[in-house]
Amino acid sequence: MPVRQMEKILVIDDDVALCELVMEYLQPLGFELEFAHRGDLGAERALSGDHSLVVLDVMLPGLNGFEVLRKVRSASRVPVLMLTARGDDVDRIVGLEIGADDYLPKPFNPRELAARIRAILRRAPLEKPAAPENVKVLVIGDVELDAGTRVVRRAGDIVDLTTVEFDLLERLLRRAGTIIKREELSSQVLGRNLSPFDRSIDMHISNLRKKLGHHFGALERIKTVRGVGYIYAHASSPEVK
Repeated sequence: MPVRQMEKILVIDDDVALCELVMEYLQPLGFELEFAHRGDLGAERALSGDHSLVVLDVMLPGLNGFEVLRKVRSASRVPVLMLTARGDDVDRIVGLEIGADDYLPKPFNPRELAARIRAILRRAPLEKPAAPENVKVLVIGDVELDAGTRVVRRAGDIVDLTTVEFDLLERLLRRAGTIIKREELSSQVLGRNLSPFDRSIDMHISNLRKKLGHHFGALERIKTVRGVGYIYAHASSPEVK
């Protein structure tokens, strides 16, 4: 699949050998790469607005990956792919809670890294549309989602969502009142098949609940259907503007 014109990727990792491997694999695929080997310098570059995506390691000098992610998320929605130690569920959970779009355990296959990057970039908007007045807006209860400007409001106040959280919420709102399987959400939102121990969708759902509120009136906003998936608990169909 071709990459959009000169996607620029920032890799924040102090492992120089790994960075060279990433360069050797991703550059021929059409990605432009920049590297930062310290967390503080990486955070500064990630906030520059020059990059389509950030690949961020957890263990870094200067600032660790979680501190970098907090700084980035305080001011930017740039997609972030976290690199975590294999088998370290705590790192994955913390990263997703802070606002990472996805994670990849180390060591990894460069082909898998490229696939994750492409999946995230497919979800990220190329640019804001010039005429958002004609774009459909979904309204469910106290939540309003504008698919054109990618703005979400709850009770009139803007809710700051990551790219993954926005796409996940849009799927739930468009099918409010019906159950969506976790496998389907993983495929449509994360761009990959659901593996047995992958809890990414669950963590993103948890983040949505925290940001939107667990309840709307007497209704549980996003209900877990154990062993199946999730349902945005609203009986009527979405209002479309």
